[in-house]
Order: sequence, then structure tokens, then C-alpha cells
Amino acid sequence: MLNADEKMLIQHAWEKVLGHQEDWGAEALERMFIVYPQTKVYFPHFDLHHDSEQIRHHGKKVLAALENAVHHMDNLSAALSKLSDLHAYNLRVDPVNFKLLSHCFQVVMAVHLGAEYSPQVHVAFDKFLVAVSTVLAEKYR
Repeated sequence: MLNADEKMLIQHAWEKVLGHQEDWGAEALERMFIVYPQTKVYFPHFDLHHDSEQIRHHGKKVLAALENAVHHMDNLSAALSKLSDLHAYNLRVDPVNFKLLSHCFQVVMAVHLGAEYSPQVHVAFDKFLVAVSTVLAEKYR
């Protein structure tokens, strides 16, 4: 999956996310809802307006799950098992949405990190988020 250098790049980039989880998570969700409006169907009970408390809270939860994944890159299946169960069996979210949100989060990171979100960091994060998306979709099979 990820080599040692990629893991280091991910961990270093994640340090820049710390302290911004709620804001960046909300920004990624808002971006997803605008760019991919079909994703709104999973949030009929949310106030989907800019900076809503529900989006901010959920964005923080999403980034908390990603932080858990960053800390458990060598065993993503175990680290994300309960989250995978929740999305597959209870929420029944289309697994494509994990990839869409991953893309939106990468855009948010690029915007905020600028030159620090180098092509090497981008590639490492892309591989990492693909792995996270794959694990979250495992229970759908």
C-alpha cells in the first residue's frame, strides 16, 4: 500500500490539518454538496447552508475518522471496521461518495496548504484516501 516515505508525508501533512478539523471538514462537505449535489440525498435532515452547525459537526467527525486512519495506516481494516459497518448496513451510503468526498478534501488541503501540498504529498494522500475508501466499501461486497 503505502511506503515509508509516503506515510511520513501523510503524517507531516496531517500535522497541518490539526486545529482545523471542523473548518476543513465542513469545507470539504460543502464542496461535495455543491460539486456533487446528488450526495445531498444522504443528509435530508441536515441544514445544508454554508457554515451550518450540522455540517461543521459532521465535518469534524469525518476528519476525526481520517485522523484515526492516519494513526492506523498499517491496519486500516481494523481501524475503520465499525465505520464501514455503519455506512454499509445502517446508512447504506453509495461507496462512490467516499471517493467524491476524498477528492473534495484533497482540494481543501491544496487550497490551505498551498506549496506544502506538493505533488508528492498529493500522490501519497491520494493513495491513502483510496485505501480508506476501499476499506469503507469492503462491507458492501
